This record gives sequence, structure tokens and C-alpha cells, in this order.
Amino acid sequence: MQFGIFTVGDVTTDPTTGRTPSEAERIKAMVAIAKKAEEVGLDVFATGEHHNPPFVPSSPTTLLGYIAGQTERIQLSTSTTLITTNDPVKIAEDFAMLQHLADGRVDLMLGRGNTGPVYPWFGQDIRNGIPLAIENYGLLHRLWREDVVDWEGRFRTPLQSFTATPRPLDGVPPFVWHGSIRSPEIAEQAAYYGDGFFANNIFWPRGHFQRLIELYRQRYEHYGHGTADQAIVGLGGQVFLRHNSQDAVREFRPYFDNAPVYGHGPSLEEFTEQTPLTVGSPQQVIEKTLSFRESFGDYQRQLFLMDHAGLPLKTVLEQLDLLGAEVVPVLRREFAALKPAHVPEAPTHAALLAARTAVTARPVTSA
Repeated sequence: MQFGIFTVGDVTTDPTTGRTPSEAERIKAMVAIAKKAEEVGLDVFATGEHHNPPFVPSSPTTLLGYIAGQTERIQLSTSTTLITTNDPVKIAEDFAMLQHLADGRVDLMLGRGNTGPVYPWFGQDIRNGIPLAIENYGLLHRLWREDVVDWEGRFRTPLQSFTATPRPLDGVPPFVWHGSIRSPEIAEQAAYYGDGFFANNIFWPRGHFQRLIELYRQRYEHYGHGTADQAIVGLGGQVFLRHNSQDAVREFRPYFDNAPVYGHGPSLEEFTEQTPLTVGSPQQVIEKTLSFRESFGDYQRQLFLMDHAGLPLKTVLEQLDLLGAEVVPVLRREFAALKPAHVPEAPTHAALLAARTAVTARPVTSA
């Protein structure tokens, strides 16, 4: 099982000091956080894509390419890449290039995004969100698997004898997670292609995501990719850690109360009761994260949001030290002990390449 972190790249004033980092500081902080994540033994660093203030990660592949040059092991991903407002041709080429630069340590999460105004900024209509996601991914899927593509659709100009370059590393496209917080159509799409489904369960109660994940698992099996419990599932989450739970609550409360994403709404206690947010000790984070398996079944990737709401870089790095030293090793051991042998691990480039090689090397038998 993979454990990692994801960032939304918000530039938020620290409510305890009144200081707001510059965009340059925030961008460099994300690089430092990714490097720290590798240092403490995490598996994945993922960045969101936003095109509006107060967010800065408008070019995920630029950020991830820079991080790739300063890391050696950590998997680089997105959370999410906007399949609706990006040209699928550009996505195909950008992520294939990143694959080569990072020696295959790349996958991506596709989604429609949660900012409505982004659609007209890129010449699209939000009312076409689902059809755009379906059509654009259908093209992207082909661009990575066919050397020459002829294509015609509803939302972009046709392609005639087009070849996306560079080709995917070793002929193996990046693994795709389809991210969703509300859309059964996206769960269906992930199942149809045999891709991963990422439920970013950071805001809503578990029951909502249980229904989406169960739909995805059922349809994954329906399309013949494996049994329902072999479907590839990822989960989001939020944590704030201190050795003493009272210290964690006291320190995080002003950030929670003033955060643009959930401040001035339910109390911290109400939110932690109803959602995956955990504010407390390492043991509390371990117990709550292990409980996700009871709700969602065996899954392959767990990402935590840790660098938001104005938290200073020093505090985030301290959080990562605790996560890497006291939480993830226990979670790895416990989840591994519970996982049945037939449930797959999270896909990596090496694993996908080995699977493809095994298929092509299989002897052909005559009837």
C-alpha cells in the first residue's frame, strides 16, 4: 500500500501571526515538502491544479518535473489534473515527457475540478463537465496507446494521422486515477477502463464515498478487470499531529476556524466526528486510518492533506517527521497483515511494465 501527501497549494494567511507567504515562498515550500516526504519514507507526493487565487499550482508538470530532478524514489502524481479544461493532446505529451524525466515515477489523477469559473477561462462550458471528462479521456487513452490516431469528437478539432510525442516510457502509459467527490459517472468511467478510482473523502461523511466506491467496484468486476475487491482504490484524508492530542487540538484550532475551505462552519469537533479529519496523537491517526478499511475495503493508496490553511512550513515539516516515523510504519504493517493475497498493490511503472512483458512473453498455443 502506498502512503503519501497531496497539496492544494493555497496561499493562506497564518491566523496566528497575520503573515501571508508570497507566491514564490509557497511554491518553494511545496518543493521542500515533497523532498521531506521522500526523506521520511513516504511513497507519493501529489499536487493539485488550480488557476485562481489563492492557489499557485497552475502548472503541475512543471512543478513535478523540478521535484523529479531533486528526488530519487518518491512517486509523483496530481490531485487532480483537469481533464475538462486541459487539451488531452497536451496532457498526453506533458505526462509522457515527465515519465521520461522521472524514470517512470509518475502517475496522475484526473478530475473535473471544484472551481466553476475555470471552464470559461479555458473556453469551455461547465454544463458540459461530464461529457468533456468522458470524451477527453477517451482521446487521451488512445493517444498513449496508439502510435497514429485518427479522431473526431464534439469538443475539439479532429485529429488526422496524429502522433503524440514523446511516446510513453517503455511503451507503458502513466497509470490513471479518476478522482471524484460526487459523480457516479466518473466512478463508471474508471471501472470501464480498469483504471483507479480516488475518493477524496476530506469533506463529506463516509456513507457518501462508500456508495461511490461500491459502484466503482461492482462495475470494475462487470467489465472483466477482476473481482470487485481487486479494484484499485485511493483515499484522501487530513491530519494534524502532535504527540499529545490536546496540544494538537489547541494548535490546529485557529487554522481550522479561519481556513477558507472549512472555516466558519461546523466546529472542529463536529468536523472530526463526521469526516476523515484527524487532529490528535499518532495513535489516533493510526486508529482512524485503519478504520477506513472497514468502510471501503482493501485499498491501494492513502494520501493526506497536511500543508493547508496557512500552516507554516516549519510546522508542516514537523508533521511529516511524525507521520513518517510514528504513523506510516504501523499502518504499513497493519494493512499488509489484513490484505488478502489476491488483492493487488498500487500500480507502479515497474509493475505495469512487468505485467505487459509477462503477457507478451506468454507462449501462443494452437487449437
